[in-house]
Amino acid sequence: MNIVAQLCTGLSAMMLLAVFPLEAFLIDRPWVQRFLNIQPDGIRNVHLWSFCIGARNALAAVGTLTGLWIVNFGDESTGTIIVVLSTIYMLLASLFMGVADLLGYWLPRKGSIKGTAASSVLPAIALIAIAATT
Repeated sequence: MNIVAQLCTGLSAMMLLAVFPLEAFLIDRPWVQRFLNIQPDGIRNVHLWSFCIGARNALAAVGTLTGLWIVNFGDESTGTIIVVLSTIYMLLASLFMGVADLLGYWLPRKGSIKGTAASSVLPAIALIAIAATT
């Protein structure tokens, strides 16, 4: 796996790990709501889902980092499969965030644009880089 793919997937995983505690534990804080561009109305009602999304993101990050470790210190083919699967998950989850916004589930409307772009570009680049080298 080339360095571009490794850097993009590693950075994506680190971003997910950084956001995990915000989504899972700190979603009720006003500064987190501003950072995630979500409205504070009804946060108490969605904390369960924000916790689960944060946990899923953390698991995807751990899977990605494990795959990168295996690429570099174990069997490259096995590690690449793990990285590709984790990266596909990260990309699709990000794109579904944009779809949720288009369907009107994100308040304020168009509030997911920054997050969708930030969380989909690196996985997309990584997948392209992986495909280009195989």
